[in-house]
Amino acid sequence: MTTNSNKTTNVPPNLAALLQQAHEYALDYINSIQDRPVYPNASDIAKLGQFDEPLPERSCEPSELLAALHGIGSPATVAQTGGRYFGFVNGGVQPAALGAKWLADAWDQNPALYVMSPTVSQLEQVCERWLIELFDLPDNTALGLVGGSSISILCGVAAARNELLRRQDWDVNANGLFGAPEIRVVVGEQAHATVFKALSLLGLGKERVELVPADEQGRMLARALPVLDDRSLVITQAGNVNSGAFDPFDEICESAKSANAWVHVDGAFGLWAGGSSSKSHLYTGASKADSWSVDAHKTLNAPYDCGIILCRHRDTLVSAMQATASYIQWSENRDGMLFTPDMSRRARAVELWATLKSLGKNGIATLVEQLCDRAQEFAEKLRLKGFRILNDVVFNQVLVACDHPQLTSATLENIQKSGECWCGGTMWQEQPVIRISVCSWQTTTKDVERTVNTFVESRIRAQAALSKQDAE
Repeated sequence: MTTNSNKTTNVPPNLAALLQQAHEYALDYINSIQDRPVYPNASDIAKLGQFDEPLPERSCEPSELLAALHGIGSPATVAQTGGRYFGFVNGGVQPAALGAKWLADAWDQNPALYVMSPTVSQLEQVCERWLIELFDLPDNTALGLVGGSSISILCGVAAARNELLRRQDWDVNANGLFGAPEIRVVVGEQAHATVFKALSLLGLGKERVELVPADEQGRMLARALPVLDDRSLVITQAGNVNSGAFDPFDEICESAKSANAWVHVDGAFGLWAGGSSSKSHLYTGASKADSWSVDAHKTLNAPYDCGIILCRHRDTLVSAMQATASYIQWSENRDGMLFTPDMSRRARAVELWATLKSLGKNGIATLVEQLCDRAQEFAEKLRLKGFRILNDVVFNQVLVACDHPQLTSATLENIQKSGECWCGGTMWQEQPVIRISVCSWQTTTKDVERTVNTFVESRIRAQAALSKQDAE
């Protein structure tokens, strides 16, 4: 027990000093984030080799390992929490959520059961109610918190599979899939890779899907849907990972409902359009679906590892995620493990609650609209500089190309090496393009201008290098 001038504390002196050290390192990192290279340079990456050592025989002072993490690890991180990272639809982190996460780490709660953590159970319940309201979902919709949209898609598809087979008098939990009746899976031809991963893991076969053609923006063509029936699972998309386009949910859901089919919405980053009045037209009809997957760590800017599964059929989701054992102590309150595949897990609801509460409805709308506005700025400014914008910029994604594919690829390589910003590449309509994903609340108009200048400079260097190659 230690004493200071104000109060007595039970925190061991070494732990207090360690937490203070971590606090100072964290503030140093945050204070310098805008001045750090967005992608680490080669020399800082090379220093990571210092971590590559045999398992130590003796214990290490915690202060020494923290110093190593900050001194060696921090310079080699990717500055995703700054304003000029535009890769992989990765968001920043809201200040309130970061503070809440620090406190939750000290709590170290396991929210599997109410008796394990009444606090986190209550926060999960509140988040469920708030998201039902935000996305205009049925009152009985169930929420589960998982690692990311890969697992939330898995949960939604598992619930759909089990329900569609139950309608054919087949109990998957009891009988498995051997000898089960067939069900149909209908997806757009530009569905995300995680959809096919989920189908593969759940025994539905990623090669057995019925692919629906997409338009030039990647939207599923509702008129090209096959005739559906009550054995059909239709997986739609809120936010094409390249173009940001949204499927026509209203038409698809109406067709599905008339056939008693199940509709899942993969809304990893795009479902948050439902929280903005100016973008809600993109979301129209999505609330008619049966299940939805979304990440809080993308557009909403909660910390990573915060995926959400929502399902209007609460009992169906619980049945698909079921686990029983004599030692499990159920309660009349919310037992979080009922809605997820895992039992032990971290208390994701704490930072989700903190993000939602700190922003409120107006703040969520402002955040979504701010990201979309920055994407529009990118499109307009790059177009004025002679770049080609290949998609309709309806949300936060911008697809950029130069005059020819070789120049596009060389320009992207220079951008990624610059340290000024970072964008990813993808293939769009069979040609390489640069993909800008505007996902951080930190991104300002100045960040856009600075990044556009980097694009221009990178293209100039690429043109010079290609001209030299041609001359040789």
